[in-house]
Amino acid sequence: MIRAKLWFRCAAMHDPVTPMVVQPAIIGWEAKQRRVDLHIERAFTGDELVRRMKGWVTVDPNQVIETVQPYGRLKILDDQELVIEFEKMEDLQNLQETFQKAFRGEVDAELIQRK
Repeated sequence: MIRAKLWFRCAAMHDPVTPMVVQPAIIGWEAKQRRVDLHIERAFTGDELVRRMKGWVTVDPNQVIETVQPYGRLKILDDQELVIEFEKMEDLQNLQETFQKAFRGEVDAELIQRK
């Protein structure tokens, strides 16, 4: 499995940034006629985390998701780090070329070296 880190251009500071899950989403309920003391802690999927970048980065996150899908899949690694997983190195290289054509340096995929 080949993994790459997904980098966006920050809309405010113009630095390369990648979203991280600091704390999973906590979902609860409000009942109309009684108290419900149930909370579910659930991590985001890769697509959900990228969508939450809307307005914080210089590109439309939905376009990034659509661009990634033919080559690999967005995944949250270790419940924290956003990565793109690929089957072949060729898919990463093709995605990098597509990113350059579509986003002109505003989005990039950087290979994660295995330790």
